[in-house]
Amino acid sequence: MRASQMGDYVEDFQPLCEVQSDKATIEITSRYKGKVSNILCGPGDIVKVGETLLKILVDDSASPSVSLGDSVNTKSPDSDKTSVNVTVFTAAVDDSDNAKLIDSDPEKGRQTGILSTPAVRSLAKQHGIDITEVCGTGKDGRVLKEDVLNFAVSKGIIKDPSTLLHTDSVEQPRGAEGYNYNMATKSCSPSEDRTVPFRGFQRAMVKSMSLAAKVPHFHYVDEINCDALVELKTSFQKNNPYPDIKYTFLPILIKSLSMALSKYPFMNSCFKEDALEVVLKGSHNVGIAMATQHGLVVPNIKNVQSLSILEITKELARLQQLASNNKLTSEDICGGTITLSNIGAIGGKFGSPLVNLPEVSIIAIGKIQKVPRFADNGNVYPASLVTVNIGADHRVLDGATVARFCNEWKQLIENPELLTLYLR
Repeated sequence: MRASQMGDYVEDFQPLCEVQSDKATIEITSRYKGKVSNILCGPGDIVKVGETLLKILVDDSASPSVSLGDSVNTKSPDSDKTSVNVTVFTAAVDDSDNAKLIDSDPEKGRQTGILSTPAVRSLAKQHGIDITEVCGTGKDGRVLKEDVLNFAVSKGIIKDPSTLLHTDSVEQPRGAEGYNYNMATKSCSPSEDRTVPFRGFQRAMVKSMSLAAKVPHFHYVDEINCDALVELKTSFQKNNPYPDIKYTFLPILIKSLSMALSKYPFMNSCFKEDALEVVLKGSHNVGIAMATQHGLVVPNIKNVQSLSILEITKELARLQQLASNNKLTSEDICGGTITLSNIGAIGGKFGSPLVNLPEVSIIAIGKIQKVPRFADNGNVYPASLVTVNIGADHRVLDGATVARFCNEWKQLIENPELLTLYLR
């Protein structure tokens, strides 16, 4: 999305920028027609709820009505204009205390009044150049990369401008840890220390895991034979009437999980610590842990108990696409009742997951592996096995309940034809 720039004319409901809270990425739109007169926050800034992002000059003829998130200032020097502040408001960021502005491409210096992109400002800062001293040759006096290069040469800071030509007017791709990778300059030299602030989903994970660490956990580990599951997936792929849909093991695991939850509702509950109450959830909203370059996110598939395997497959693909593009909404993130972490997609046999409060259980699935097993007659045969590790809140669940639940789920996975008995 192209972010609004100072001097731009915007229409009603036109996207202005994107803000990432602890729970989701939210698009801030304009409520009025007008001209962007001032941009107060740049990309990566932490913006508190109620803080002004930008100001818009609107015509009095538009008769703007003040609503949550906007505030109308006094008359501007233009007699027929009124200044409107666009702010981050509580409803937009899920009652978070602050949010991170993640998409505001060209920014305006808060005090300097200089127009430039973040990459150009970074280039100037890298070489100790005060960008206010650079004469901008771009539109509306915007400082360009070439302006910084010419200034650096004139001051003797550099001799060969080509040494800086690797810097573009867009940010370099970021890795999962948040580093900027630029092999041309070896900017990630092992000898350098870097401070990486946590933002958005990463900050949310710090909070939730800190709380989860205070909960008494226990883990139950078992192996499940996936031979029948492998055959079922192969059959789906061979008889696929939808070429744009990719079948995987996960949707079948999710549906069978939901059916097992119907018999053991305490596994699909939330614990209210203050009231010492357990809420048995009527909907099976299965959260799927996803590792993205923006951090760990756990969107959930709503009402799995009412969905077919095909519908689960489509919804899972939708959430994965949104997660990879950092476009998940608060609706996608909130309301989960149990979490499934498919660590086998990356590697490893099993993990020891912590519950995603206020949920009381979480399941980590390892990689399906072909291993030798002994038959009753002593012959060796190959078997496709997966290790599952169920982490549980011991204040609500006991070992016997988790073991019985796992046995029910295991039976449905090892005998997927039983799914047809419960499908509706």
